[in-house]
Amino acid sequence: MKTSWRSASFVMGAVAVLALTTACGQEEGTQPTSQNVGAAAPAGGYGVGSGGGYDAGTGGTQQDAQPAAAAEGAGKLSVATDAELGQVLTDSAGRTLYRFDQDTAEPPKTNCDGDCAAAWPPVLADDASAGEGVDPALLGEVTRSDGSKQLTVGGWPAYRYAKDVNPGDTNGQGVKGTWFALAPDGKKAKLADLPGLSTREDPKLGEIVVDGNGMTVYRFMKDEAWPKPVSACTGACLGKWPAVAPVAANDTKGVQKKGLMSFTRPDGTKQQTVNCWPIYTFSGDKAPGDTNGQGVGGTWYAVAPDGKPIGAPKE
Repeated sequence: MKTSWRSASFVMGAVAVLALTTACGQEEGTQPTSQNVGAAAPAGGYGVGSGGGYDAGTGGTQQDAQPAAAAEGAGKLSVATDAELGQVLTDSAGRTLYRFDQDTAEPPKTNCDGDCAAAWPPVLADDASAGEGVDPALLGEVTRSDGSKQLTVGGWPAYRYAKDVNPGDTNGQGVKGTWFALAPDGKKAKLADLPGLSTREDPKLGEIVVDGNGMTVYRFMKDEAWPKPVSACTGACLGKWPAVAPVAANDTKGVQKKGLMSFTRPDGTKQQTVNCWPIYTFSGDKAPGDTNGQGVGGTWYAVAPDGKPIGAPKE
């Protein structure tokens, strides 16, 4: 297999501010930001994986190390969509493939042998082929110290993680700060940039609104929308339910534009609304895709694109 790859570049454009016509008799415009009031945005990289097992950064082992896993071929590669990481490269069995920061891509070189390779079995290149969404020109191979041929993607040697048990598992993401799921182009997988507000399909709740970090957005049933928005979440409440700061109307996707506006809270900060209802995130949601705030106290519910509370009792 010939070693070749192409690099991809992404260009982000500036977001223009669009004035809104208020539907609730409050404020006419919003500010172009999707940061949350009262809480920091989730840290980039979506956190650290399980971290147990072999110490892949040093080649050492820990007491809970997994038995050595054998290197295998990849078969037909495909692209899966992960709620936290976006597009992820998988083998023919749906297992996530990874890259190691201590390897090199130019030229391809692997630095994971011995105990490291037991925790992170190399993906053999022998039968690898490009499925839908995978550029065959990015696939190559590198010769390991034992003479075997390891698959490379965009020049980066590919591995599996011994602690990924089921197809779709991504337990290796972020381990030791050096292991990351492979994107289809060989780069580190990460969630694509999102608008300030958008929607996603939740397997249990259906279509729900998320913020610019992919975090679920909620409504508080004690709030008011008419004749103007009023938030009943103050003080310690905001520590658990950070208010979503204003978002420009043209920085949204899939959310109803009517009643999409901001209002001024009693403390002088501004908060975003959907259909004039104040919206929040939940501190108990640790990663995009979490919906731990759904139904809390019988008063907090995920928000539908039209601003309605999903699953709330009918009034």
